[in-house]
Amino acid sequence: MKQITLMSDPRVAAVPVAECGEELVDCRGVLRVDERRSDAAGDWAHLRAGALERLVRAERLLPTGLRWLLVEGYRPPALQRSIFDGYLATLRPLRPGATEEDLRSAAARWVAPLETAGHVAGAAVDLTMCTDSGAEIDMGCPEAATPEESDGACCTEAAGLPERARHLRTVMTGALRSAGLVNYPTEWWHWSFGDRYWALEAGAGQAFYGPRGRCRTGGVARPVPGER
Repeated sequence: MKQITLMSDPRVAAVPVAECGEELVDCRGVLRVDERRSDAAGDWAHLRAGALERLVRAERLLPTGLRWLLVEGYRPPALQRSIFDGYLATLRPLRPGATEEDLRSAAARWVAPLETAGHVAGAAVDLTMCTDSGAEIDMGCPEAATPEESDGACCTEAAGLPERARHLRTVMTGALRSAGLVNYPTEWWHWSFGDRYWALEAGAGQAFYGPRGRCRTGGVARPVPGER
């Protein structure tokens, strides 16, 4: 397995962003969207239009009977920071004597620091698979399980996975990569397009989706005044 670049790597934060101004769009009615991390504003169900288009394209490549189950898309910056800081706090007593840099790197295995997070750009999605009837499929460990909770099974190419789960991750990876998305290798469920991590991994030179502010009107995405 190749060396993993973590979201805390300075090379990710150094990727320039040339914001394209593309809107966030509601994925409900286009993909199957799970409610487990729903919010009143409907943030979780939104992605940039280009990212959604590629998910739709990738879904067509799945074997008959399988569909995407979108768990979370756009995430407001304040929520992203809160999740990162919360996980950092849980790691401190588990790693006595660790430097702050080491702790941030450990935290970044599971959640990105705000400056490199794809969710705040509407460019990253937490995704799993389900059947046509909506039954979630076992992918070898629960979606969003930490490295500690999963004993490392959260990594996309983790060793010791059940054969069925390994096969399904391969199917997922093949479809999404074919549509131009990149995976965060410590989280089998996390895929992105157009953000800083994508740009670094894809060799694109720059990202075109940066942190996004939104008005909230009944969960339907609408650009902030002044944005295009």
